[in-house]
Amino acid sequence: MAENKTRATALSVADYLAGVDDGRRADAETLCAAMARVSSEPATMWGPSIVGFGVNHYKYESGREGSICKIGFSPRKAALTLYGMGIERNAGVVTRLGKHSTGKGCLYIKKLTDVDAGVLDELIAAAWAG
Repeated sequence: MAENKTRATALSVADYLAGVDDGRRADAETLCAAMARVSSEPATMWGPSIVGFGVNHYKYESGREGSICKIGFSPRKAALTLYGMGIERNAGVVTRLGKHSTGKGCLYIKKLTDVDAGVLDELIAAAWAG
């Protein structure tokens, strides 16, 4: 069975965030602080570009299993990509968020100023609570 490509690493979150493009760095640092505050967990790099908090272990009926961050984000060029937000489970919160888009399990935000900061904190807390 193939191993997961995305796993926790010893890479420095601070170094990673310092290397993020100026246009995304402030938003990435703000999002990192919000997720750390809500989770009370230290940030960990998952693979080369995901900043994650906590660990979610999963096992599929097929027998495949692995671990991934419980919540996390990546400051990608096109948008901030948030993982583990429970988009379907937290749909009521997501609809109040502001300008965003969603994909298969991901939430995309171009700029944090496009969304309501209080609602984003509420979403992060709901996602963390599971």
